[in-house]
Amino acid sequence: SLHLNDICILLQMLTQKSGNIINMSSVASSIKGVVNRCVYSTSKAAVIGLTKSVAADFIEKGIRCNCVCPGTVDTPSLQERIQARPNPEQALKDFLARQKTGRMATAEEVAHLFVYLASDESAYVTGNELIIDGGWSL
Repeated sequence: SLHLNDICILLQMLTQKSGNIINMSSVASSIKGVVNRCVYSTSKAAVIGLTKSVAADFIEKGIRCNCVCPGTVDTPSLQERIQARPNPEQALKDFLARQKTGRMATAEEVAHLFVYLASDESAYVTGNELIIDGGWSL
């Protein structure tokens, strides 16, 4: 749901006739079905739909909207999920086994994509889901 602050930011973008919205989605969405991630994937698919709709609604007002769709990223949250498994060592091996590159993404690698989308270098990019998953969705 939109908050008052979100509406104020959108109004400011409309007033200045420019803006750049970057949403966070996931490869586990409409891009790739993932076992035991139904609710998560459904919500992330909705973010992709929202991104495309916002981009279409506001493109002529100078506002861009894109979303980043990472695969498995080595974060503290993922490490907590791994440690919560009955066999953390096997859980880590299972996560790595599904990575075609043999490793997970780093948060810094995903951040680089956000920096690109926030820059003027991506001025012609809107309405897209940008996948950064090391080939997991192939």
